[in-house]
Amino acid sequence: MQTIAPLWLWATFIGIVLVSLFVDFVVLKKQGAHDIGVKEALNWSLIWIALSFLFNGLFWWAVKDTTGSTEIANTKSLEFLTGYLIEKSLAVDNIFVFLLIFTYFAVPTHYQKRVLMIGIIGAIVLRTIMILVGGWLLAEFHWILYVFGAFLILTGVKMWWAAGQEPSLDDNPALKLLRKILPVSKNYDGENFWTVENGKKIATPLFMVICLVALTDVIFAVDSIPAIFAITSDPFIVLTSNVFAILGLRAMYFLLAAVANKFHLLNYGLAVILVFIGTKMCLIDIYKIPVGASLGVVVGILAVTMWLSVRTSKVEERA
Repeated sequence: MQTIAPLWLWATFIGIVLVSLFVDFVVLKKQGAHDIGVKEALNWSLIWIALSFLFNGLFWWAVKDTTGSTEIANTKSLEFLTGYLIEKSLAVDNIFVFLLIFTYFAVPTHYQKRVLMIGIIGAIVLRTIMILVGGWLLAEFHWILYVFGAFLILTGVKMWWAAGQEPSLDDNPALKLLRKILPVSKNYDGENFWTVENGKKIATPLFMVICLVALTDVIFAVDSIPAIFAITSDPFIVLTSNVFAILGLRAMYFLLAAVANKFHLLNYGLAVILVFIGTKMCLIDIYKIPVGASLGVVVGILAVTMWLSVRTSKVEERA
């Protein structure tokens, strides 16, 4: 695996992530369990987005300084931006599943942020491993690109088919397996994952929730990581764009949870994006779609889908 990023930029990236998580945890601890409103979620979302763009600017400067080429710096910076947007877009579907899980288990809103914070740390660790392994596989076995491409197309078709259906966790195999393995209390015990009943230590429903959130993120990573590898083969770009999108996941969840009904058509748009990226991967040896064109397609699909969602929502409200 080859990367254009210098060693000092890797160290800077790791430092930014660690500091960001530390600050987030300190704020989380000081605030305690409380409901997160739309204004707070929006402010944090803007902070995470601004941090991502600042890092992309630093990345552009580092590439230009290393290669001496503005053109290469522009291309790599655009690859980061496209990968970030793809991961951010696919995170929307991830968030809707989180919302389903929290609703199913009736998780109080003031407990949800701790679950999401722990889930973010787990996602960063697991995705780092998956990206490094995926990068090595693509470097050693070029034909895997076609497998990933076909998988993304199939996933997109399935997502389109399931978009209009009512989701349910009743028949979820992972949930059934967890319930067989672990005894679970009927009630929550604050933000604890374990409690004691009749002298025995058993899991709380919050522990079940964190397990399902982690499993869901791994499943969605199987979609998003190959999609970003379709844009660039540089593992640094794949990893950093992925992680920066994940860092803002908690704030993004509380923001979208408040307006989920207004963007009810987003899943259709995400399905089209997956099919497009999968097709791009399958055509890579025939025609390589420019990064700028890919970014334009993704932005266009999201914009049209969100506009149609808002428009149809207003029509339904009037009716």
